[in-house]
Amino acid sequence: MATKANLTIDQGSDYTTTITLTDGAGTPINISTYTGNGQIRKYYTSTTAVDFDITTADNGNITLSLDSNTTNNMIAGRYVYDVELTDISGNISRVLEGIVTIKPGVTR
Repeated sequence: MATKANLTIDQGSDYTTTITLTDGAGTPINISTYTGNGQIRKYYTSTTAVDFDITTADNGNITLSLDSNTTNNMIAGRYVYDVELTDISGNISRVLEGIVTIKPGVTR
């Protein structure tokens, strides 16, 4: 089951957040050999998406990033997202999901 985490991103700014994935006992999961894929979409059925840059680490940390050019091109509002990890055997697991709020910027 995916962890739910809602994100707030400032339009036109670089964005990075790190979330630690743990097992049932609270021990960080070594995900350094996993590859990540994550997308933001306006609606679950939207045909266009924005891709996160994702890094994983042996201490359970998964880092999601977007550059300022990407966030600047997103219309302010509410979106949905999820993140999947693929292990070395090709097994895919959804590990994060939630709502993304893009807050509008003023400075151009």
